[in-house]
Amino acid sequence: MKHPNQATLALHAGGDLGPWRRWLTARHLARCAACRAEVAGYDEMRAILPELAELPEIAWNRMAAEIKANIRLGLEADECIRGSAMPLGWPRFGQSMAGWRAAAALASVAVLVGGCLVLERPAPRLEFAAQLSVESTREGIELQNGNRVSLGLLNGGAQKATYTLDAQGSMGARYTDPETGALTINTVSYVQ
Repeated sequence: MKHPNQATLALHAGGDLGPWRRWLTARHLARCAACRAEVAGYDEMRAILPELAELPEIAWNRMAAEIKANIRLGLEADECIRGSAMPLGWPRFGQSMAGWRAAAALASVAVLVGGCLVLERPAPRLEFAAQLSVESTREGIELQNGNRVSLGLLNGGAQKATYTLDAQGSMGARYTDPETGALTINTVSYVQ
């Protein structure tokens, strides 16, 4: 038999369960004496709580006098130890820390500027671009770097391919695949 948890039993005792959970818990309580005793304990506690909610009379004036005396004692203790020196030249609490704050701010700015210089340096320029060329061959279009072929787009043995060339350096090839009949368009752009 699975028992409801403590929260469910407490909510049932206060009448704060939803209808379905209330019905399930009531069915369980009808068969389980241990859970019924737990709910009875919660009911007794609910009966006592209103009496505990009333605060006894507090002597506010006496409490205020004690607080003032403690504050005075703390201030006098501070005066006694104020004359002693702090080790390593660190400023004591309450003294000016403007020098330390300025040093921390300067260090933060230096780290920020250094990080920006490292992360935002310009990328090196590659000087091989002057050797690139786009050419059409019997097999397709090739992008050549000097004497080496960097990229080749083959036309797959198509009998007829139409090549286009524009003034910006782009070359295109359009052909129909002889086996599938699919139209293929390849374009290679050369941009400096």
